[in-house]
Amino acid sequence: MEDFVPVHSTGVLLLIAVAAVALLLVLIMALRLHAFIALILVSLLTALVAGIPVDEVVPALLDGFGTTLASVALLVGLGAMIGKLLEVTGGAQTLADTLVARFGEQRAPLALGVASLLFGFPIFFDAGFVVFLPIIFSVARRFGGSVLTYALPSAGAFAVMHAFVPPHPGPVGAAGILAADIGLVLVVGLVIGLPTWYVASYLFGLWSGRRFDVPVPDVLTADADGGSGGTRTDVRSDTRTAPPRFSTVLLLLLLPLVLILLNTGLNTLATAGVIDGDTTTVGALRLLGQTPVALLITVLVALFVLSRERFTRAEAEEIVNSSLGPVCAIILITGAGGAFGGILRTSGIGDALAESLGAIGLPVIVAAFVIATALRVAQGSATVALTTTAGLIAPVVAAEGLSRIDVALVVIAIAGGSTVLSHVNDSGFWLVGRFLNMDVRTTLQTWTVMETLIGVVGFALAFVASLIL
Repeated sequence: MEDFVPVHSTGVLLLIAVAAVALLLVLIMALRLHAFIALILVSLLTALVAGIPVDEVVPALLDGFGTTLASVALLVGLGAMIGKLLEVTGGAQTLADTLVARFGEQRAPLALGVASLLFGFPIFFDAGFVVFLPIIFSVARRFGGSVLTYALPSAGAFAVMHAFVPPHPGPVGAAGILAADIGLVLVVGLVIGLPTWYVASYLFGLWSGRRFDVPVPDVLTADADGGSGGTRTDVRSDTRTAPPRFSTVLLLLLLPLVLILLNTGLNTLATAGVIDGDTTTVGALRLLGQTPVALLITVLVALFVLSRERFTRAEAEEIVNSSLGPVCAIILITGAGGAFGGILRTSGIGDALAESLGAIGLPVIVAAFVIATALRVAQGSATVALTTTAGLIAPVVAAEGLSRIDVALVVIAIAGGSTVLSHVNDSGFWLVGRFLNMDVRTTLQTWTVMETLIGVVGFALAFVASLIL
C-alpha cells in the first residue's frame, strides 16, 4: 500500500479524520458499542471514504493490526503472568509490610507508594490497586488519619506505571505504532514517571489526607494476622502458602528492568562507537535484554522460585493461564487501535495532519498531548486515547525525522494526555471512588485532580526534556 496516492485534498482528508473520531466517540459513548468493534468498524469506513481500493482495505487493516499486536501481545501477556504469580503468593503483602517497617510510621504513605511502584511494573492498575487495598486499609487503621493519605500515593503509583512504563499496553501500543524503542520508552517512562508520582501523587496525597477526612471503609477488611484479605484465594491453605521473602519479590521485580536497561545501555554504547555491537558476546547480551526475552526469563524464574514448594505443576499452570483472560480485551483494543492507525497512514490522513501541524507551527509533542487529552476527556478510555492518538500522530513523527529519544518523549506526552481528567466516563473513577467510599464530588476533588496532575506534570517534564535533549 506504499504506492497508494490519496484521492482527496488535505482539507477533505482532515474532515474525514474528524468525522472518523466523532463517529468513534458516538459508537462508544452513545451506542455503548465495545471499543474493539467500534475501532474496527470505523477503520473500515474510514478506508472506504478515503478512497482506498476495496481489495486493499482489509490488507491495510490487518497490517496495522498485526504490526501492533506483534509488539503488544507478548509483552502484556508475559507481564500479566509475572504480576499474577506475585499476587497469589502474597508477594504484594510481603513487599508492603517490609517497606512500611523499614520506612517507619511517619513515612508509611511513602512506603506504600514505593511498594506500589515496584508491584505496578508487571500488573495493571485495577488489579494492582484492588490487591493493595486490604494492605492500605490495614496500614491506615494502624497509624490513623484519612485513608486518602495512604490510598492516593498507592493508586497514583499504579496509575503512573500503567500509563508511562512498558510492559503495560498503553505505552507499548503507542510505542509500536510510532516505531519507538521499547527499552528507551521504559527508561524515559521511569525517569519521568518517578518524579511525576512524587509530586502529583505522593505530595498531593498527603495534602488531600489533611484536606479530606475520609474514614477507612469497612470493606475488604484485612485478616487478623495482617494478611491481604482474600488476595491469595488461589493458593492452597497449608504450610506451603508462606509468602515469598522480600528479597525474592524484589529480585523478580528488578530482573526484567536490569536486563532491559542492559540492552538499552549496550545499544547506546554501540551507537556511540564505544563498543563493537557486532560481536557475538554483545549480541547475546542484547538479546537477553530485548523486552520480550527479558520478561520471558523473568516468568521462568518466577515459576521456578515461587512455585517450588508452593504449587504443583498443574496449579502453577492454572495460575498462569488465569492471568491471560483479563488482558485479552485490552490487547485486542490496542491491536484495533493499531489497525485504525494503519488506515490513517495508508489513506494519507496522517500526512495531511503532519502538513497542517507544520503550517501552524505546533510542536509534535504538544499536538500529541492535546489530541490525547481531548480523546481521553470525551470517551474515558486511556487505551483508546493512547492508540488513536498514536495512529493520528505517527505520520507526523515519521515526517519530522525525530530522534529515538524524542519519539520516546512523544509516547510519554500521549500517555500524559490519556491520563488527565478521569471523570464519570472512566471505570477507574468509579473503582477508586466506590472502594474508598467517596461520593462523586469528593472523588472529583481528589482522584480526578490527582490524575490531571499526573498527566500535566508528566507532559511538562517530557516537553522540557524535548527542548533540552
